Amino acid sequence: MKIIADLQIHSRFSRATSSSLNIQNLEKYARLKGLNLLGTGDFTHPKWLAELKQELKEDGSGILTSKSGFHFVLQGEISNIYTQDGKQRRVHTLLLARNFEIVEQINAALLKRGRLDYDGRPIFGFSCIELVEMMKEIDDDIEIIPAHSWTPWYGIFGSMSGFDSVEECFKEYSDKIHAIETGLSSDPAMNWRLSSLDKYTLLSSSDAHSFWPWRLGRECNIFDIDWSYDDLLQAIRTKKGFVETIEMWPHEGKYHYTGHRACNVVLSPKEALKIKDICPVCKTKLTVGVAERVEQLADREEGFVPNHTVPFKNLIPLSEVIAGTAGHAVSSKQVWEEYYKLINEFGNEFEVVLNAEEKHLKKITTEKIAENIIRNRNQKIPFKPGYDGVYGVPIFDEGKLEKYKEEKDKIKVNVEQKGLDEFW
Repeated sequence: MKIIADLQIHSRFSRATSSSLNIQNLEKYARLKGLNLLGTGDFTHPKWLAELKQELKEDGSGILTSKSGFHFVLQGEISNIYTQDGKQRRVHTLLLARNFEIVEQINAALLKRGRLDYDGRPIFGFSCIELVEMMKEIDDDIEIIPAHSWTPWYGIFGSMSGFDSVEECFKEYSDKIHAIETGLSSDPAMNWRLSSLDKYTLLSSSDAHSFWPWRLGRECNIFDIDWSYDDLLQAIRTKKGFVETIEMWPHEGKYHYTGHRACNVVLSPKEALKIKDICPVCKTKLTVGVAERVEQLADREEGFVPNHTVPFKNLIPLSEVIAGTAGHAVSSKQVWEEYYKLINEFGNEFEVVLNAEEKHLKKITTEKIAENIIRNRNQKIPFKPGYDGVYGVPIFDEGKLEKYKEEKDKIKVNVEQKGLDEFW
């Protein structure tokens, strides 16, 4: 059974999320995307949990179904902010659970340590070590996964408050961790450069704060398993039945490169390390990006592929391809019209971006959009990389690419005058 799963999303009860996030909209746009399994998001929030119980049905398999038959798995996210080894740590962790009974036990345990009703991603002052101990006392099949592992501010390996290894973070409970999320600003190839991560499954999830198809499923996992929590758990823990992941280009992630958005400074790892992560414009500490952080921890050269890896594809969401090609906002009427023409013809977004033939595409949409869909599939679209909280930008036409090169040259001159020899 081919299962395409986005295992980390949020409800409308988390900060900075769409107020229209509900089961019906999640299901509608997941189907458009080509997903057939979603994490529920935010099972710790009492109001969202009440909705989940009303909207989803259990059948004993550990996979829940909506009233129209769409599949969900119970999922939440915890934020732990604490001090360990003399440094403040901020780590987000994904939790998966088998059923509502287990979720109720999780929430009861967490309520002894703080509140759950103020945000879908609750914050606690105890350590990740204590979190694992607490969860495993409830049920050994609660899966605990470091979320968006490389994000500077809230990832296990984040440059601002993270650790250098899973073992450093979880200590004696590190053997209870079987997988990590790569996050939007890294992909599996970047993680393969750390031999210490070979024993962990690399999951990819959207961390979506809305249901729009350029957010939901922008990263996801493809499994060949049956509809059961046990099979899902086995795939995560052993890679058995784990087929591949769909990844955003890490260059599009908000923290891929090092930089300062206020100073318009964007640096590759080589360039940032050369100036010791000090902004050449304002002379303060730069926000160290994921690419540089990987460089700091890597013990392998770029391009190394370990044995027994799960393959992956980098893809730009279809709405972004259409918008970037046509020169319209991603949420505009024109983009939606083209999007629905393609979906109505091919069935869902993944069919369009992965399988539709170019000749057929050109009969449905414009020649340029069709060509860029194929270029996207073949990974031929360049990027202006993301940095310091700013999403990266794919560049779909030569004119914009030349303009971008001119902008880089101007910034290079400006920064060179401030003492940085090699900027780009």
